[in-house]
Amino acid sequence: MGFDPFVQFVRGIQGKFHSNIFGGLNGQNAQHMAFIRQMQRELENADSMAIPIRKLNVVVFDIETTGFYPDKGDQIISIGAVKIIDGEICDEDCFYSLVQYDKPLPPEIKELTGLSEGQLVDAPSLADVMISFFEFAKDMPLVAHHANHEKSFMRHSCWKLFRTPFKHKILDTSFLYRVAEPDMALFKLEELCEYNGIPVIGRHHALGDAKLTAQLWCRLGEKAQNSGCANLKDVYERLAKLN
Repeated sequence: MGFDPFVQFVRGIQGKFHSNIFGGLNGQNAQHMAFIRQMQRELENADSMAIPIRKLNVVVFDIETTGFYPDKGDQIISIGAVKIIDGEICDEDCFYSLVQYDKPLPPEIKELTGLSEGQLVDAPSLADVMISFFEFAKDMPLVAHHANHEKSFMRHSCWKLFRTPFKHKILDTSFLYRVAEPDMALFKLEELCEYNGIPVIGRHHALGDAKLTAQLWCRLGEKAQNSGCANLKDVYERLAKLN
C-alpha cells in the first residue's frame, strides 16, 4: 500500500500555503512549510507492508458528521484520534477537536453524539482542524473502522477546502476482521468490541470511538498474527484468497 499517495497529497497542499487558502494560518506559513517538508522526507521512506502487525505504528481515527453524504452537504463536526506505538495504545497521545458548524444540527445527530449547536459555532474551522490532524498524524498510517465513511468525508473535504485529492490509503479494521474472524458475521463496532471482550465506553464520540477502534485493531492484529499473517502483505494475500 505504501505512502506515495499521501506524499502526493502533501505535495499538493504545499503550494496552497502561499495562496491564503487556509485563512487564519498566514502568519504560520513558514512553520507549516517546514513541517510539510519534514513529513515529505519521512513519508517517502515509509513502508508499512512488511512491518509486523503488532509493531506497526498507526493513528486510529474517527469522525462524527451531520449525515452520511458529504456530496449532499453533510459535514464533519468532530475528529478524534489516538496513536498505537509498538503495539501499545498511547492514551496520553490523543487528538480531538470539534469543527465549526453554524447550522441547526439534525435532531438524530444531536441525540447520537450529544453535541449541540452551541458547542460547534465557535469551534475551529475544518481547514484548521485538518491541518492540526495531519500535524498530529505526521508520517503514520491511518486506521478506521469500516473506513469508507471516513474516506469519503476526508476526500470531499480536501477537495472542497484545498482543491487537492486526498489519496491516503486508510487501513480498515474490516481487513483484519475478515482474516481473524472469517466465520463471524459481526460488523458494528460495538458488536465486535463486545465479542472481543472490549468494554464499550464513549460510543459515538469521535475520540471514544477512536479508542475503541484502537483496542479492536490491537486485538484483531494479535488474532491475525496467530492465524499466520505476520504483516499487512500477508493479510492482503489472505484476503485475495478469501475473495
